[in-house]
Amino acid sequence: MTRIKTSGGIGGADEDHCKELGEVTTWTHQIGKRLVPSSFHQGTYVQGYISYMNFRLTTSGAAPNYPGHVPLTKLERLGMAIGSSAMALINPYRADLIAQVGESTATPYFIYRLRDAMLADPTGRRILRLRPRITSKTLSMSYLRSLPENTVGRTYVGWLDREGVSPDTRSETRYIDDEECAYVMQRYRECHDFYHSITGLPIVREGEVALKAFEWANTLLPMPGLSMFAAATMKPQERQRFWDIYLPWALRNGSRSKEVINVFWEEQLERDVEELRGELGIEQPPDLRAIRKAAREEKKRLNEIKAKGI
Repeated sequence: MTRIKTSGGIGGADEDHCKELGEVTTWTHQIGKRLVPSSFHQGTYVQGYISYMNFRLTTSGAAPNYPGHVPLTKLERLGMAIGSSAMALINPYRADLIAQVGESTATPYFIYRLRDAMLADPTGRRILRLRPRITSKTLSMSYLRSLPENTVGRTYVGWLDREGVSPDTRSETRYIDDEECAYVMQRYRECHDFYHSITGLPIVREGEVALKAFEWANTLLPMPGLSMFAAATMKPQERQRFWDIYLPWALRNGSRSKEVINVFWEEQLERDVEELRGELGIEQPPDLRAIRKAAREEKKRLNEIKAKGI
């Protein structure tokens, strides 16, 4: 069965685009300039529902509060939260679905609490006033690579290079009604890789879930907390490590450290990374990649012993 792959998750698709991607759904209903699928293949029902929600939303007629904003009713927000959460649990690497879960569950309370935390902090207020963005255009990767090894900037770009990711992959906020809170959500997303780099956690499932647990304890946003359910999809050994090592680390450090949303990362690039960790109250967890490598080598050694009949 061919599944439709989209880079925008809930973002709508027209008929030609879906044909290019190999989707075999029958398109029979048209609403405005959008086509609505009349049936969904087994295994794509939730994704189809999410797509239908987008078709419904783009023709609802509600006035947007900022460019790209899609207003939601309470029922639509609930539907998005359920559908996106189900799909994200199956595939936690779908950043678009994670973004939709984050936005649909952040209101009416949690994103306002995070915004208020920024307003209560001098640096947070300055971030809200200046509204910087974190992309490969606003940060010079070549400059960061020229910095000393122990700096925040070199640590950040080193992590990006090692993991093979880019700061340009974060979805634009669309479903949060308040324009200022929409920026807060955007800032939270774009700072995510700085959290990865300062903790050293890789983008493997174990690392992502551990970092989400840290973010939940630090920001109180529901989406990172919901992401911890992805631990159920880990291998037994990975899940045991999460419960024994990384979850306790995440809850302890996330709850006691300063609110990381108030870090003006662009101004910290030349600082000593250990100094910043100390200032924020964040201790590095055990090296997950090293632990995973040691576990693989031990498994290989035991298999060789077993094969020799020892």
